[in-house]
Amino acid sequence: MNKKNKEITFVEAINDALNTAMSIDDNVICLGLGATDPRGIFGTTLGLKEKYGSDRVIDPPTSENANTGIAIGAAMDGIRPVVIHQRTDFSLLTLDQIINNAAKWHYMFNGANTVPITNRLIVGRGWGQGPTHSQNLQALFSHIPGLKVIMPSTSYDAKGLLLSSIFDNDPVIFIEHRWLYNQIGIVPEGDYRIPIGKANVINKGNDITIVSMSYMTIEVIRIIELLSEHNISCELIDLRSIKPIDSKAIISSVNKTGNLLVLDTANRFASVSSEIITFVVEECFSKLKQSPRRITLPDFPVPTSPGLTENFYPKSNEIIKEISVMLSKKINLPEKFDDFKHDVPGNWFKGPF
Repeated sequence: MNKKNKEITFVEAINDALNTAMSIDDNVICLGLGATDPRGIFGTTLGLKEKYGSDRVIDPPTSENANTGIAIGAAMDGIRPVVIHQRTDFSLLTLDQIINNAAKWHYMFNGANTVPITNRLIVGRGWGQGPTHSQNLQALFSHIPGLKVIMPSTSYDAKGLLLSSIFDNDPVIFIEHRWLYNQIGIVPEGDYRIPIGKANVINKGNDITIVSMSYMTIEVIRIIELLSEHNISCELIDLRSIKPIDSKAIISSVNKTGNLLVLDTANRFASVSSEIITFVVEECFSKLKQSPRRITLPDFPVPTSPGLTENFYPKSNEIIKEISVMLSKKINLPEKFDDFKHDVPGNWFKGPF
């Protein structure tokens, strides 16, 4: 049966995925601070309590570690909890539960038990969020055997990957970038699932391979046409899944282009970009035309004030400059290119919650 498509935002896609999962399986529950709030965690949980009741949509006490421990215990007993943290940073209080329990249970008991828990972590950027509310921690979670780490970039991927995460029997870290929340995309109605570990080749090209994740993918999409006007053919690979990572897609592309630029939303040292460049050098060294490059956040805590964040977060103009150097081509930027407020994602944004 063909599914009907609809144009919805990233936020609506997350809400749609939760609604779809809860309608499919009564064992799917949703819990997080603000889950039943009138704003519904940026709108992602709106209407769920009214439809499924307070036994399945829960606004628990402010104790992230305890809430996660309860969810892990429930998952071991057949429940599929979706635990939501309004900031990725808040999940740091749960690391003992996630790393020492959820991630290891399947291995320690020889596959006899699973922990099908999904942890939705929201990256807060800009608007004064500062060093304890803006951290991109995908590399930290990816380092832990037993965890899967997902970072969708589009509305379509947000719904399909969240459904795959909820119905996966392994613990999943599902990271959402708040600057994507108002992105509009075509999303099928009903249940569809995107395989975890499969990257998306958004644009095919022959000159340079660009590997990106989450919001950085949008920065590249903004410049693809401009690059084409300057006879630069870029192959854009959106990772979607950080762990497992689609190394085959990346290696295949680099073998074709010979040039690699990796865009990471996190700090530079020991990042996902580091791992990508490592396995590319190991597997594609003879095909590389030059050293792989990367654009990341600097190795500093995230600043709070707009005066400091202006030069902290890389944007599409910096990507263009790096490509220009790598390919020895001058790229003329249009007048007022990147002429928008760097500290808020758009005019629609009215505050951090």
